[in-house]
Amino acid sequence: MATMNVSLPDPMREWVETQIESGEYASSSDYVRDLIRQDQRKQKLLQRALTEGLNSGQSPRTVEDIMDAAHKNLTDG
Repeated sequence: MATMNVSLPDPMREWVETQIESGEYASSSDYVRDLIRQDQRKQKLLQRALTEGLNSGQSPRTVEDIMDAAHKNLTDG
């Protein structure tokens, strides 16, 4: 396994230490690896959603229809 040194500002370092002290992670390396895995999952989900959107074809709705629906969701939600 390769080693990588990362510099963090004090508030971030303290945050990582808090995560370790809580028992959630065994070490700072464990915490960073988990963050990377989460980011990888998010990227895969985003890519899947983009591909699905591109493959779904053109919407019959107009831009105005979409904006009206978005506005309604914001005011009703």
